[in-house]
Amino acid sequence: MQSPNNSEEFYSKLKSQLYETTSWPSKYLFKFIIKSDPVKISKIEISFDNMGAVITSSISKNGKYTSVSINVKMKNPEAVIEKYLQIGKEVKDVISL
Repeated sequence: MQSPNNSEEFYSKLKSQLYETTSWPSKYLFKFIIKSDPVKISKIEISFDNMGAVITSSISKNGKYTSVSINVKMKNPEAVIEKYLQIGKEVKDVISL
């Protein structure tokens, strides 16, 4: 598990990279992996409601995990990071890619 300082470093680096590589506002592809639990999948999908997101999900071969991909227009890197943090708080044991 990452310590808070490592998380801050990670998001700071991500923010810089997003500003350097993308003109904002822009489409951004969020990817999450979670245990195949309809409640968790629903929480992720609901957090992108009314944003014009295109959401796809794919269940692993053995059905234990689900990959959720969300392509959505975001206004800036701060909004991207806020969304990652929101999902991390709302959905237990989610892996963000």
